Formats: sequence, structure tokens, C-alpha cells
Amino acid sequence: MQLEAGWLTGVKRVPSPHCDARPDAELPSLLVIHNISLPPGEFGGPYIDQLFTATLDPQAHPYFQDISHLRVSAHCLIRRDGGIVQYVPFDKRAWHAGVSQFAGREWCNDFSIGIELEGTDTLPFT
Repeated sequence: MQLEAGWLTGVKRVPSPHCDARPDAELPSLLVIHNISLPPGEFGGPYIDQLFTATLDPQAHPYFQDISHLRVSAHCLIRRDGGIVQYVPFDKRAWHAGVSQFAGREWCNDFSIGIELEGTDTLPFT
């Protein structure tokens, strides 16, 4: 894989507005891996892209009424079929870790890359 201006080449790009500059040109030193499925336990739909781009319709599913207001993103999503979607360039701060700390440092978004795996805590990954 190669990068161009913080973006992976050859993968789907869905730019998210939920990002900003890293403080003082901080370089990433932590990889944070989350899992996500929308609605919970369902895979392959457009809803993760919509959540990360502030276009999720709260009426599309009852669960979305509680999350459609969130301003979150990740750098990348790895779908269950292995496809990659990138939302935020790696040189920017994605809003994925919230209030967080690692190894005594707070605000992990400042110094991390956020990767989402399409999945759940309870179902096996493909």
C-alpha cells in the first residue's frame, strides 16, 4: 500500500468532516482498533459511511435515533469482505477514541490512527 497526501492509494475514499489537525504536527504512535456494525449485528450496508459523514437518517432504523447526532469518524474501515474505506487522511486527527488515555497520555485521537473492523464483540470476524 502507498500513501498520497495521507490517503491510501487504490481504496475507496469517503471524506469525513469529523476530523481536524493534529496538535503541533503530532505523528501517530498508536493504532486503535475498534469494531462497528450498523445497525448492530448487520453488515454491508451504507450506514457506517453515513454515520462518519453526518448523513445518517435517524428514521432509517430505531437504533439510529440515538447515534445520528454523533460526530465521529475513523481513519479507515475494513469491511468483512476485506475492502477498505478511508474517511480521514492519516496526517489528520480522526474523532474515534473520545475521552481516552494510553500509557499515561490523554486524548488518544491526538496521536493515534483509528481503524474500524466491520464486526461486533459477539460474532466471529471473517
